[in-house]
Amino acid sequence: MAKQYDVVIVGARCAGAATAMLLARAGHRVLVVDRGRYGTDTLSTHALMRGAVVQLHRWGVLPAVVAAGTTPVRQATFFYGDESVPVPIAPRDGIDALYAPRRHVLDRLLVDAARAAGADVVYGVRIRGLERSGNGRVTGAVLADDAGNAYRVASRVVVGADGMRSTVAHLVGAEAYRVGQHASATIYGHWSGLEADGYGWYFVPGISAGAIPTNDGQVCVSVSVPGPDFTRLFAHQPEQAFQELLSQVAPKLAEQVARVDQGPRVHGSEGSRVRLHGFPGQPGFFRRAHGPGWALVGDAGYFKDPLTAHGITDALRDAELLATAIDAGSDDALAGYQEQRDAASMDVFESTDAIASFNWDLSSVRPLHERLAKAMSQEVKRLLGQRAEGRGQREVGSKRSEGQPACGPSNF
Repeated sequence: MAKQYDVVIVGARCAGAATAMLLARAGHRVLVVDRGRYGTDTLSTHALMRGAVVQLHRWGVLPAVVAAGTTPVRQATFFYGDESVPVPIAPRDGIDALYAPRRHVLDRLLVDAARAAGADVVYGVRIRGLERSGNGRVTGAVLADDAGNAYRVASRVVVGADGMRSTVAHLVGAEAYRVGQHASATIYGHWSGLEADGYGWYFVPGISAGAIPTNDGQVCVSVSVPGPDFTRLFAHQPEQAFQELLSQVAPKLAEQVARVDQGPRVHGSEGSRVRLHGFPGQPGFFRRAHGPGWALVGDAGYFKDPLTAHGITDALRDAELLATAIDAGSDDALAGYQEQRDAASMDVFESTDAIASFNWDLSSVRPLHERLAKAMSQEVKRLLGQRAEGRGQREVGSKRSEGQPACGPSNF
């Protein structure tokens, strides 16, 4: 690590790595630190919506996602009890399919792209504190590696991309000014040998499930319930509860899982083959995402219940919004980043919160999905509209000397 950068980013997952890539392509000197290790997995729904795939296409990262063996998704099917509603993925906006890469694939590819653009990415390093000027402006970060060595790094902006329990958010006192009322809890695993025709979303009163094709022929199968039910259902025999609940909401899928793996078992048990991951739930929130010399991106600044599988799409969108604001170089631009993020997120946030309540039956949940689909369609239209308006202007990511593909303007 050098002693001075334009931007220091804490967190090298999809939000932090994408922000670093875009800023480095624009010619900024960027340092990314992460307390974890390169190429590891993390809790995730995996699914990318159209906006995220469009961005990866424009950034030149999508071919690597495909080459990593990520299954193309050309249809989403909603199952309301015994009724199925197929929704084809129309080939447009420069893409002909959606994708759901594992996080050890997607995050690694974005980190590789950031490094190729000139960013320094260092693992095994965490943030311990912030440097400030006399007027309280953040002017750098105090970092520490796994051996306990401390480093003071000056920067124009420090970005927290370190998740919903963000240390950077704590250090700057970033308050949550809007909090969701509900939270779903999820348990999931990855199976090989399942037949999955695109994304499958299953609903019966009180339970939801998902089947998401991902890398190397595997399918991520999840079961979601109201957050308060997580401990009661999954604390003692999670594999049995998973199978029983899956049988209620998606019986044919449950039969496949049982046939392929003779029932899911917890990692570490005798003869285990599939590891189950659990998330007990967390109400969504909007945090203040900017201040003098600092900003938040991804789950650090805005978290939404994972039931609608829109988190990665949000993270990539907001990475581009933030990179544009930092490139503009003013506190007003950072304030505009937060306003644009909130305007682009509110409809999806409110729809998701309503679905995560589980206070619906099969007739009332469908209008919630229709509202969500409309909000996501508007999200893509804003993305493409701003792209068209910005042609011919200087764009974040247009590092001419290295011929990097431009990411385009990102105002929604």
